[in-house]
Amino acid sequence: MLSVDAEPGDLVDVRSERGRPLGRAFFSSTSQITLRMLGEGPRDVRAFFAERLEAALAYRTRVAAGAQACRLVNGEADRIPSLIVDRYGDVLVIQTLSQGTDRHLDLFIELLQARVKPAGILVRNDPKVRVLEGLEQVVEVRAGTVPDLVDVMEGDIAYRVDVRHGQKTGLFLDQRENHLVAGTYASGRGLDAFSYHGGFALQMARHCDSVLALDGSEPAIAALADNAARNGLANVEARVANVFDELRELEISKARFDTIVLDPPAFAKTKASLSKALGGYKEINLRALKLLRPGGILITCTCSYHVSEPLFLEVLERSAADALAPVVLVEKRLQARDHPVLLGVPETSYLKCLVLRRL
Repeated sequence: MLSVDAEPGDLVDVRSERGRPLGRAFFSSTSQITLRMLGEGPRDVRAFFAERLEAALAYRTRVAAGAQACRLVNGEADRIPSLIVDRYGDVLVIQTLSQGTDRHLDLFIELLQARVKPAGILVRNDPKVRVLEGLEQVVEVRAGTVPDLVDVMEGDIAYRVDVRHGQKTGLFLDQRENHLVAGTYASGRGLDAFSYHGGFALQMARHCDSVLALDGSEPAIAALADNAARNGLANVEARVANVFDELRELEISKARFDTIVLDPPAFAKTKASLSKALGGYKEINLRALKLLRPGGILITCTCSYHVSEPLFLEVLERSAADALAPVVLVEKRLQARDHPVLLGVPETSYLKCLVLRRL
């Protein structure tokens, strides 16, 4: 960038060195990402964003029809970079993660109120990335009323969601479709490691004889146990544990499972941490394959953008070899379709969910 004439968060016209128009963008005065490209559209700002929001919402009526908890706007993939809008029942949760979307927050709220007509809108602007934009971290109700806990259904499972304090905006909505698919593979004795509120465990429990759910967070396990009771699933054991240690202990005790899910947090949040992260993925997948009965299913995930699919497959191949557990790849999955991937922006394709069967 040779020169700039803009205020923080402005919607600007971007031109090449020779003056050729390149499109419109959000301008940031502090972030390392100075420009977030938006492409072309109406010159009127209100019309510009109304058009983008309408396209995003129309798409969700096709891919998330009937979903009570889903993503309505997914940043770059909906051509409004750094804007997140999630639906939980009749409540919307908004995140504006750059100076550009924060500058236009009031307009987004106005447009969403007119189109979606929610009972309440919560602005959940507590992600640390806002600090890099010179923005404060704040959580506040900006329209209507938002209860402390919101009840939603995911498939046939009822959840009580803390939209103010839960991970991300309350639930891991990017795994929504994978949760449902896991239920179709589940049987026998199940294990859900890094279970959070039980997105996988509760779907598995409807098809398994029993499910052991492990997570290091006491609040998460308490919420999972509450959700299991709410759904009448008495075959779920929710246990607070260091998952790495517990997988080793289960192996020592010669425990065996028919269905295992591994859905850990991002081990590689930066490229510099990739080597250590790959070691972590190797460890948990090796242990899981040793615990898996022949014929059993392993659903294993990584949400680390820096762990590419080829790298993840290589880790799984080495894990299977060391566990003396031959496996076949049954299915490759991504994040749910309401979290679309924008071609040319590889960062929007971050979640890999692979289904393996032990031979």
